[in-house]
Amino acid sequence: MKPALLLVDIQNDYFPGGNMELVDMEAACENARKLLDRFRYQGLPTFHIQHIFKDSGPGFFLPDTTGVEIHESVEPLPGETVIHKRYPNSFRGTDLLEQLQQKEIKSLVICGAMSHMCVEATTRAAADNGFKCTVVQDACATRDVEFQGKTVAADDVHRTAMSALDFAYANVVDVGELL
Repeated sequence: MKPALLLVDIQNDYFPGGNMELVDMEAACENARKLLDRFRYQGLPTFHIQHIFKDSGPGFFLPDTTGVEIHESVEPLPGETVIHKRYPNSFRGTDLLEQLQQKEIKSLVICGAMSHMCVEATTRAAADNGFKCTVVQDACATRDVEFQGKTVAADDVHRTAMSALDFAYANVVDVGELL
């Protein structure tokens, strides 16, 4: 079963100095780069997912800014697919499903950001569409979140998202296990 790699929203705004900095994004990106290198070496399909907001509401991933650009360390090569999206679920409003079906992909390796938003939404949608999913948890990152006046630490947010995915939607592994 030929897998494809989905690199979800590894964009400049999530890195230090960006408009929505995530905890440990640089380490997650380093691991995503290892995955990307392996997929390229093996000639396996790679899909770069790029989130672009229509307006300035969220304050990040704005059109025509450096923050919206895919980070240089995982920059797409000519011929690699880039999917532009406007929602957390990478399948919603895009042709990702059709492109995966055309390439007869049945298995996905997923990494990126944010763990509890776009990675989780994309993984759930992929599983619901019949794909066998593997999420590389140490190639994902998130941030502290506020809920009902309390701060939930990024590590707890990440572990909760990965636990939910591992329970019913994906095999959640470390990069070392996969490679």
